[in-house]
Parts: sequence; C-alpha cells; structure tokens
Amino acid sequence: MDEDNKMESDQPHKKTPLNKYALACFWLPPTPSSWAMVNIGVMSGAVLFIKDNMNISSSQVEILVGSLNVCSLIGALASGKTSDMIGRRYTIILSAATFLIGSLLMGFAPSYPFLMAGRVVAGIGVGYSLMIAPVYTAEVSPAMTRGLLTSLPEIFITVGILLGYIFNYALAGLPHHINWRLMLGLAALPAIAIAYGVLQMPESPRWLIMKGNIEEAKRVLRKTSDNDNEADLRLEEIIKAAGSTTNWKGQGVWKELLRPTKPLRRILLAAIGINFFMQASGNDAVVYYTPSVFNAAGIHNRKGLIAVTIIMGMAKTFFCIVSALFLDNFGRRPMLLLGTIGMAVSLAGLGLGSMYLHNVDYKPPWAIALCVVAVCADVSFFSIGLGPITWVYSSEIFPIRLRAQGTSMVVSVNRLVSGAVAMTFLTISNKITFAGTFFLLCGVMVVATIFFYFFLPETKGKTLEEIMEIFEDKKEETIER
Repeated sequence: MDEDNKMESDQPHKKTPLNKYALACFWLPPTPSSWAMVNIGVMSGAVLFIKDNMNISSSQVEILVGSLNVCSLIGALASGKTSDMIGRRYTIILSAATFLIGSLLMGFAPSYPFLMAGRVVAGIGVGYSLMIAPVYTAEVSPAMTRGLLTSLPEIFITVGILLGYIFNYALAGLPHHINWRLMLGLAALPAIAIAYGVLQMPESPRWLIMKGNIEEAKRVLRKTSDNDNEADLRLEEIIKAAGSTTNWKGQGVWKELLRPTKPLRRILLAAIGINFFMQASGNDAVVYYTPSVFNAAGIHNRKGLIAVTIIMGMAKTFFCIVSALFLDNFGRRPMLLLGTIGMAVSLAGLGLGSMYLHNVDYKPPWAIALCVVAVCADVSFFSIGLGPITWVYSSEIFPIRLRAQGTSMVVSVNRLVSGAVAMTFLTISNKITFAGTFFLLCGVMVVATIFFYFFLPETKGKTLEEIMEIFEDKKEETIER
C-alpha cells in the first residue's frame, strides 16, 4: 500500500455523496421480497374471503397463513449454499421464479390442498429472497452508505405489504370466489421482468474474489465506489479477508458455524438474537391478523377493516424510509433501541385498549381509536428499528467466507420463529385474549431491549472486513457501544 492510500485509510470516515451506480444496482434485488410481501399483505384480507369461500376452520386459516413462513425456512437454509455455488445474482433469479410458480398455484387453486401447495412453493421463494437481497446489497455497497442501501429490502418489504393492503381494498368488492384469487395471483406479474433486470446487474465483488475472478471484482468495485483509490482499498481488504481461496463453493462453512471460535460465537449470538426478537415481537402476526384484532375492537365492516390496514401500512412505510435515511448518520444501536422501547410502549397501550374493549359491551370510539393508534405506532417503531436493522446487521457482521451461509442460518431462525408466532397467534389470543397476547409481546420487547444493549456493538461506517475486528476485541466492542 502506498503512502497516499495509507493516509486515506487512516483518516476518519467522511460523509460522501451516494454512488448513483451503486444505488441503481440495489433497486432490483429486493423486488422479489417486495412482491412476496404483497402476498403477505393481501393474505391478511384474503383470508376473510377464503374462509367463507372454501368453508375452512380457524385452525386451517392459521396453518395457511403460517405455512409460508415455516416453508420459507427451506428456502432460507438452501439459499446460503446455493448463492455460494451459483452466485448472488442467479440466486435472486431463482427466488423470483419460485415465487412466480407459488403465486400462480395459489391464484388458480381449486381446493384448500392446492392452495396450501402454492403457499409452500411461494414460501420457499420467500426464504431465498429474504436471505439473498441483504447479502448482495451489503457485499456491493460502500461502507458509508451500506446502512441505507441494505435497508432497501425492508423498504421494499414494507411497500409490498402496503400494496397488498391497497389491492385488498380495491378487490374486496368483487365476488368472493374471484377476489381472493386475484389478490394472491397478482404478485406473480413482475417476476419475469425482475429476472431480466437482475441479469443486467453486476455480480457481488466479494463472491467474484472467492471464485478467484479478481479482475471482474475490480471492475465492479470501481463502478460502485466513489473513486479509484477507494475501490483499490476495498479490493485489497477483501482479498486479505478472503485469503488464498479460489473457486470456492462454500464447503466447510457449516462445520465452522456449528463449532465456532469465540469471535464467531459472539457474532452468532448477536445475529441469531436480533433475528429471533424481530419475529418474537409479533409484528408479522399483527400484519397478518390486523383485521381480526380490529374486528374484536369493534370495527365490523370488512371494507372498513381493510381501509384501516392501509393506514397502518402507510405509517409503516413512512417510518421505514425515515429509518433508512438516518441509519448511517445515527448508527444501528440508537435506532434499534429507540424502536424496541417504542414497540414495548405501543404494545402496552394496545393491551390496555384491548383489555378495556374486551370487558365492555359498548365499544367507545376513544378506545377503538387507542387500539388503531397503538397498532400504527407498534408497526412504525418496528420499521424504525427491528425491521430494517435486522437485515442490515445480519448481512454485515459475518466474515466473507461465512457470510452467505451464516446469514442463511440466522434467516432460518427468523422464518421459524415467524411461522411459529403466525400459526399460534390466534390460538394463544383465544386462550388469554388479545390483551394478554399484547402484554406478553410487550414483555418480549423489554427483554429484547436489554439484549441489544449488552450484545450488539455498533457497526456504522465500518467496512465489512473491519467489522470482524469489533467482535474479536472486547475492549473495542465496549467502546463502540
């Protein structure tokens, strides 16, 4: 390294303008996630009509809703090894193709078993997309804007859910045997365009280096960096972190993950913890079952129920964008702690409002309004903290050799917990009431806040290669908090 490069690397990170080419590369990878979430958003309204049209029980509704998350576990587990073998780009295409098939199966399903089959296939596609989008984005983006760019998958997810709510509202007036089919089938439309667009994007430079393709990696880094010096520094750091590996296909990673060193154990604790609490917060269940919650609160008109979910979706989307814009300025930890504390307070308010409404025959408007505001606040604080930061943090803290399969492991935990919560939410709520469930989730968020404070160091402004040093040095980790 020459003297100029040394001086540059020793200087503190300065805020730089957003690389336009890098930004352009990051619009397509999260799109499969977005359309997967359209399906999740529409399912919250579609189940109202599916239940009547197919005459299925509440237990079957829970299985239908939660199966997508449980089956996404398959895609999440397979995605790490797949992306190490065929590359990040082709894994994105695979996720879009799988979700396309699942959506078509659901839209044309003649019976409940066929509907479940489509849900299973779509779930596998969701698992692939949720892992690969943040990994690709983290590996291509510059350090100073990685928080914003890696937040894009969550923004797309949130926008997808909002679009799902809007589709619900627009299609709710159609005959019941048609409307839910259109709700579920529309998510298949953009898959071919996504696949074509992804082929125009560059491959991850870190994956290229792991394959020994240094020249192609250098070309990508020069396009996604702010200047040639930065590109050369990034290339040197990545080569050093990758070691002498060439034509690597991900072998031996699971052995390292299951028998971790002390630094890797700290990484796994942080990554598994944030993914566990993201879904243990109950946010997915709130998204799925908002109409049921508001119905219990006293809003009985179906179109009115769906209209309220649109308000919730708009709040969720707005605060997700706000979080992404400020994440690289304020850092991961402050935004994450603000989000979990806000969720705890919101869930407590929702529990109080639900408890009052459960115990009275007349549903006063102020109590219904409290529940609506509390739900909107809960999903808004989720979008400030856990929503975007889980994907950012999970994809950036693993070493280069372990990143894809390590992220695959923790996303699998994410999907497993999400499925468990979604498939038990109504059952638990029937046993202890919605109020009891929200108080329980409030307690989970209190525990999450304590966990994040003690076990998640700050990673703002550091390269992916520098982040590993935080987990190797306890003294530095303490200072960075």
